Amino acid sequence: MDDGDGLGRRLGRALERVPWWGAAMLGVLCVAVGLVLLVRPFRSLTVLLVVVAIAAAVMGVTAVAEAGRSPRRWVGLAVGGLWLVLAVVILAVPAPSLGLLSVLVGAALVVEGAVSITGALRERSDARVAAVLQGVAGIVFGVLALVWPDVTLLVVAVVFGAKTVLFGCSTFLAAVRRARGKPAPERSRKRARWVRTSGAALSLLLAVALALVSAAVHRGEPSVTAFYTPPSGVPDRPGQLLRSESFDRDVPAGAVGWRILYTTTRDDGRPAVASGIVLAPRGGQGARPVVAWAHGTTGVDSTCAPSLLKRPFAAGALPALDGIVKAGWALVATDYVGLGTEGPHPYLIGQGEARSVLDAVRAARQLDAVDLSDKTVVWGHSQGGHAALWAGQIAASYAPDVPLVGVAALAPASDLTALVSNLNTVPGGAIFASYVFAGYRDHYPDVTAGEYLRPAARVLVREWEDRCLAEPEVFVSIASSLMIDKPIFSRSPVAGAFGTRLQENTPRGRIPVPVLIAQGETDQLVLPAVQRAYAEAACAVGNQVDYRTYPGLDHTGVVGDGSPLLPQLLTWTADRFQGRSAPTTCPSRS
Repeated sequence: MDDGDGLGRRLGRALERVPWWGAAMLGVLCVAVGLVLLVRPFRSLTVLLVVVAIAAAVMGVTAVAEAGRSPRRWVGLAVGGLWLVLAVVILAVPAPSLGLLSVLVGAALVVEGAVSITGALRERSDARVAAVLQGVAGIVFGVLALVWPDVTLLVVAVVFGAKTVLFGCSTFLAAVRRARGKPAPERSRKRARWVRTSGAALSLLLAVALALVSAAVHRGEPSVTAFYTPPSGVPDRPGQLLRSESFDRDVPAGAVGWRILYTTTRDDGRPAVASGIVLAPRGGQGARPVVAWAHGTTGVDSTCAPSLLKRPFAAGALPALDGIVKAGWALVATDYVGLGTEGPHPYLIGQGEARSVLDAVRAARQLDAVDLSDKTVVWGHSQGGHAALWAGQIAASYAPDVPLVGVAALAPASDLTALVSNLNTVPGGAIFASYVFAGYRDHYPDVTAGEYLRPAARVLVREWEDRCLAEPEVFVSIASSLMIDKPIFSRSPVAGAFGTRLQENTPRGRIPVPVLIAQGETDQLVLPAVQRAYAEAACAVGNQVDYRTYPGLDHTGVVGDGSPLLPQLLTWTADRFQGRSAPTTCPSRS
């Protein structure tokens, strides 16, 4: 029988028995494989799994080979065997996923770290300190791998890629030295020990730094409080105020705020509960006209409600808040169903969003501390623009007691087919695509992950769904989304059932009140040409549309500070409350 020393030496000498040109080719191949991981870690699931398996096998063989020259042979053999087993499991498991890869690698790192620490504590070699430091770093990296699955994939790809590139370079250089007949240079034991210990210390520092960042990010996450849990005996009638409390976070000077919980209905008519914020200027000046605000995308998780976030109004891109207060108007801002309250959230699902908007106004009228008039103008940006257009379509039939006098849709998601088709060309667009998919998957049984999502993207989509755009965690989503060079969809999302549902939720109906559509001309998310076509189609069905464009402004810039839209929006809204005639860019009908 061969002991560990003999096995290690035989593996360690394996490359020496390969012709120099064969070793050089192996080195070049390893460099190429490593670069694939470093540059395109998510190019395809199959490539990622195969390359990681190869890298794990290389690490395993290297660890076993080095065990023959180490006083801690059993540790090296255990670590090497672990990586070799991981390589076999990755390739052997049928239909593997990135989530499985994350779990396997995370568990392997934890076990490797524990084995290294245990072995080091039982030995008295000069490598003891380095082994302990490296083991602790491995455990921390492993835990982080299990906590951050999508980041793990990126880190795993980079770590394995770097290790494979370094192995390939050293193999190639050794082969070149052999071809020249020059022996490898000798390094002193002291220098090798110092390098080994320094590298282990740096690894541990990096692991601890990442752990601290992870803890800080998770500590900053919003959490749903008891306020959002509906009381027992919730009435079926929509628009009923269930609960209210004072709200002062980011409320401008001269205004007073309340957080509200109220009844509404889902897109299929089932009763639901939603939350929101109501603001009004201080002091009594009679019944106040209402701006019903439909916020832009904040996320689809229940923690993404604007009323939960640190900056509730900025999170959903509300423009001209001070202008609303100075004008003496009240603001009623829904969170929508599923944000704050029990989900799912009807992301870009017209009826579900619009009902939340209209029922928030109904509920706000029941507050004793503020007097609201019947006159209401709906404002909405992006996702909220989509909700505002739908509110304009259904108000007369769904909420005739909320008479609208105008709808302002700012960079609205008006054509959903065009929007979703464009997302794979927008930096970070995969995150918005994941939100759309999540909303439709949760509301429509005929839209499934198996039919529309690439296997490699499923764990990413699941992680992105849980993060809000206004919170630090979103940078993790952005980082992983930028590494993807393919859409998250395995087939076109505008085909089949998904495409049919997108068409159903595109607001093509009649809006009986004046409509303002504002569009930035450099918007990459909602394309100006698509918006113009929508405005023309809205005119064609008889809507009174005022379509305005703004040169040099993008999707958020059109509602940002300094945008020329803001004073125009306030003036346009004041005219609607005063009953003045509304301008239109629709061609006259003679």
